[in-house]
Amino acid sequence: MAALSAAVVGPGGVGGLLGGLLVRAGARVEFVASERTAEALRAGGLSVHSATHGDFHVPVTATTELSGPVDVCFVTTKATTLAAALERVPPAALGDGLVVPLLNGFEHMALLRRRYPAEQVVAGVVRVESTRVAPGRIEHTSPFLAFELASATAPRQRVEALAARLREAGLQVTVRDDETVALWDKLTFLATFALLTTYHAAPAGVIRAEHRDELTAVLREITAVAAAEGAVFDPERILAFFDGLPPQMKSSMQRDAEAGRPTELDALGGAVLRAAERHGVAAPTVARLVAELAAREPAQHG
Repeated sequence: MAALSAAVVGPGGVGGLLGGLLVRAGARVEFVASERTAEALRAGGLSVHSATHGDFHVPVTATTELSGPVDVCFVTTKATTLAAALERVPPAALGDGLVVPLLNGFEHMALLRRRYPAEQVVAGVVRVESTRVAPGRIEHTSPFLAFELASATAPRQRVEALAARLREAGLQVTVRDDETVALWDKLTFLATFALLTTYHAAPAGVIRAEHRDELTAVLREITAVAAAEGAVFDPERILAFFDGLPPQMKSSMQRDAEAGRPTELDALGGAVLRAAERHGVAAPTVARLVAELAAREPAQHG
């Protein structure tokens, strides 16, 4: 069987780690990035430091626009840079390859299905803590790296075949039956975690100890919205997971806010509120947090 051919659009913490592991396993990977990042990757390759996958360095192919068809194109940008990143992947260059976004939220799925054939777009979820500390340098700090795939439009056989190829490369991949459930399963926790840690500028331990009423209120509201979308979760289960987080753990949105970078407030909190409005579900605590966080970033969220 020919080696897997893949593109990674946005080789940051997630994309750099994923692409590096695929290259190490023998896949043909094209990293698609800005000129600055592509230049750094071409010159210095990709270095990964991971407690679970080891430390390694690989030479890589990097471009500013997808050069031709691939088996799979992973989109691993932040929601804030998605539209610009997709300009680097013209539909004609993609061929019949699958498109797998590994973004937070769920609204990006509709955007991708407008740009590319719907039967080629597969929802992806990744659970990991990984950071790009410099172009081509990735620090994987979590003891886990797990992927989930699901699609309401792509043939199940193609999704299963992709999962099998990724497992051959040593990745942990699960195929889920319901795309909506897969995306909201992550979002119910992540939106709660991101909104509260960013709003209070505090890590998980402080949130659960000093802001527990607010935490439980947000969880109740977001799980109610998820249920209206067709994804039913027990807020107590998510609360128990939250209670098990390392006390000093911060959300990526909080880290972005601390660094003065654009945040994914709209893709997380904004998306929850738009879904709540569609279904007539009240989410006053989430609305207050989103409004007050948006007010801190007028240039980004107007």
